[in-house]
Amino acid sequence: MRVDEDSEQVFSNGHTASSNGSTPRKPLHTALNGHVNGSSPSYANGTSKKHTPVRSATYRGHNREEVVRILIQGLMDMGYSDAASVLSSESGYELESPSVAAFRSAILEGVWSEAEAILQGSHQGELGGPHYDDDQYGDGLVLAEGADRGQMLFWIRQQKFLELLDRRDLGMALMVLRQELTPLGHDIHQLHALSTLLMCPPEDLRSKAHWSDTVEESRKLLLQDLSRSIAPSVMIRDHRLAELFDHIKQSQINQCLYHNTAEPPSLYSDHICDRDDFPSRTAIILEDHTGEVWHIQFSHDGTKLATASQDRSVNIYETVTFKRLHSLTHHSAEVTYVSWSPDDTKIITCSQDCKARVYDVESGRLEVTLEHQAVDQNYGITAAAWTPDSQGFVTASHDRNSQLCHWNLRAAKREQPVHVWPRGFRVQDVAITVDGHWLVALDPQNIIRIFDMHTYREEPPIKVLGKMTSISLSQDGNTVLVNLAVGEVHMIDLITRDTVRKFRGQKQGEFVIRSCFGGAAENFVVSGSEDGLIYVWHKENESLIEKLAGHGRGQSGKECVTTVDWNPRDAGMFASGGDDRKVRIWTNTRSPIEGLPSNLSRSLSRHDSGRTSALRSTL
Repeated sequence: MRVDEDSEQVFSNGHTASSNGSTPRKPLHTALNGHVNGSSPSYANGTSKKHTPVRSATYRGHNREEVVRILIQGLMDMGYSDAASVLSSESGYELESPSVAAFRSAILEGVWSEAEAILQGSHQGELGGPHYDDDQYGDGLVLAEGADRGQMLFWIRQQKFLELLDRRDLGMALMVLRQELTPLGHDIHQLHALSTLLMCPPEDLRSKAHWSDTVEESRKLLLQDLSRSIAPSVMIRDHRLAELFDHIKQSQINQCLYHNTAEPPSLYSDHICDRDDFPSRTAIILEDHTGEVWHIQFSHDGTKLATASQDRSVNIYETVTFKRLHSLTHHSAEVTYVSWSPDDTKIITCSQDCKARVYDVESGRLEVTLEHQAVDQNYGITAAAWTPDSQGFVTASHDRNSQLCHWNLRAAKREQPVHVWPRGFRVQDVAITVDGHWLVALDPQNIIRIFDMHTYREEPPIKVLGKMTSISLSQDGNTVLVNLAVGEVHMIDLITRDTVRKFRGQKQGEFVIRSCFGGAAENFVVSGSEDGLIYVWHKENESLIEKLAGHGRGQSGKECVTTVDWNPRDAGMFASGGDDRKVRIWTNTRSPIEGLPSNLSRSLSRHDSGRTSALRSTL
């Protein structure tokens, strides 16, 4: 297939997963304080420390105090509080100082004056709000590098304000807004947004403020946000031991080129996957199409595969024996694209005949035919994407007068679009995020356009250096793969708009080539290529790990692999389609007939009616 040439305000406290780093400090020879998960009062063992033998300040190159305090926290996290107390007593290290434990308790219990006093210490009064004469907290909590004490104070007073609103104490809430929040001079836009909540109906407050379901939960989230601004040597981040274990496992997964299992690595030994477990062998070849294969897609439940071809047909197969279930032949021109509804009950087929057709998957019955009102009939429908309810979808076209149309099967006149975007650009490919919020459209003129599906308003676009041919969304909808004609696949973060990965090696120029995420946890990126090979990269380190051969020359004379798709429910299976009119099914198991004599193998392939015209390969 040839390429055609031509904020919503958020009131959260800014929760992030970044680390504050760590700095060593002298051991505190006092009782064990603080509780790790923020749901219980501070713990203290109430006993004096035993005399401990002199030990090295390091443990196998690691700071001993850091290791011990993290172990104490981990033991308490798992419910072994007695063991944590013994370890604290024997080591001479405490989990948290009394002031940190008191701060934790004040936040969780909503004692805001005490929380502010502990945070500010001798800085009270400098940042606005009341001044307390109690100087028992010295200079206040030790903050992480770059942390803003005023911002932390703003978060605390914002929580106080929201809780007053939640109790409908509007007078006190207004006083806090005017006398405590406003003098801080932080984020004027946020202050304005908070003031609008005074007029908000009680039933809408939590959704408008993006607030937790309960006050208790919102306080825990506030404490998490505040803890990231406190020096980690003073207040260890919650669940730090488990977090370190996660980092270890993820690091091993990232270094394992062929990791393709949902099972987490064991902590007992170093992890590595066998290459034989990777789907690098062709198990089945489907040869039902008489023209180039332009698009393939597995159903969301992985039980079916749809293939679209230049021969004007779409075939649907089940994915156990790959028996053909339906052959859909209503189009009068090449079929460019297929798309499964999220519930897998319907499928859209898009064609160069300027029509999109919706079929019932179970019966194969044509339900509705939709037509773009194209000015130039040479421009067909290039792609389609469903909304999460399986009733709405968007179709795309190169025709500048009807490049994007939104349809709804529940509409009174479902043959007419419910919305057509303003004309003026062309669309090669389209996708909708899993939450149904964003429409991502590929403009061949080096632009990724993003639209709000609720308002139809266009957001700031993403400009890409190079002509693009296709896009593919990750399962979480946060990143998108883009194939470029220069022979690269770029992974773009839709939130930050940054290109975060570049995968190089495949050959691409004048044809539409598609790529996708695949494998367990989408660890791989796989793409077709104009040299007849399938390229597979490790997503995290961008390493090219496989170049798989198999597809032959097509009518164009090129060995072009145009389309690939990974089974979303079987990490050990993906499919590829090419100009040689074949669809190959790649698995990590050898064909059952591979060990048979060649003459018997050929005979079985010819006469195995259960496979239709599927031929097994011995690659």
